Amino acid sequence: MKLSYRVEEGARLGSLLWEFGPGWRMISSAMLGGGIGPRSWVLNAQVVAGYSRMDPVDHLTSLGPEGEGVGMMTAASVDRYTTGSDGGVQAVATVGLRVPTWAAAPPGHVDPELAPLRVGTINLMITVPVAMTDAALVNAVMTATEAKTQALIEAGFPCTGTASDAVCVAVPSSGPEEVFGGPRSLYGSRLARAVHAAVRRGATGWRPRGTG
Repeated sequence: MKLSYRVEEGARLGSLLWEFGPGWRMISSAMLGGGIGPRSWVLNAQVVAGYSRMDPVDHLTSLGPEGEGVGMMTAASVDRYTTGSDGGVQAVATVGLRVPTWAAAPPGHVDPELAPLRVGTINLMITVPVAMTDAALVNAVMTATEAKTQALIEAGFPCTGTASDAVCVAVPSSGPEEVFGGPRSLYGSRLARAVHAAVRRGATGWRPRGTG
């Protein structure tokens, strides 16, 4: 993982970049490189609060290296990233909680201060050291989300996350495949503990700086 900075719209913004190279498969909810497939890098880019560009995929592509990759963005300060690890699973979280939300809100509910282009978010980058089936990857995303929510509630935030959270799970593309990714499976439980630790640290230490 590499932390770097750039200047956009007069602001100094950080980016986290993981360069895996060939031999990796990922599942992600990100706008760039989302879905399931071979990917060689992951970018978590900080953007200005009130982000108003209408070409976020092109923007992320311009910030990343060559080849197929995953690009996430957030208004949170990425240099405040927090980590967790367990049994070979590594999790990195950037935690922005300016607008915490419940997933199942009543119809028509509007979160306070929530603007369509405000990109305060919790982004998760998780590396698992074993191959996984497609179903296990989907299960791993579920497990990561459950562990994130547990950590937020334990840290005192009454929410399931934010409205724009993103996640990426990276696994080797070869080798014996794990068929389970739930919280009571071997690697699912390790993933849950790693994510829980990273998000709990990030939520406990979160302080607003005018961005989320």
